[in-house]
Amino acid sequence: MNVKDIQKMVRDLGLKPAKLKKTELIRLIQKEEENDECYASSMANSCGQDDCLWRADCLKA
Repeated sequence: MNVKDIQKMVRDLGLKPAKLKKTELIRLIQKEEENDECYASSMANSCGQDDCLWRADCLKA
């Protein structure tokens, strides 16, 4: 997913994407949805969220 699409998701949640980077945007969405903010973090391989929207991209990051 590209940054423009992610920024739109952030706006759709009623938040302002400002000039955040992709990782920060995704973590903002995760936080707003009350999920662990684990995207591209050290716990990404062990988070257990196999159905996560960000999973494939996260493991590449």
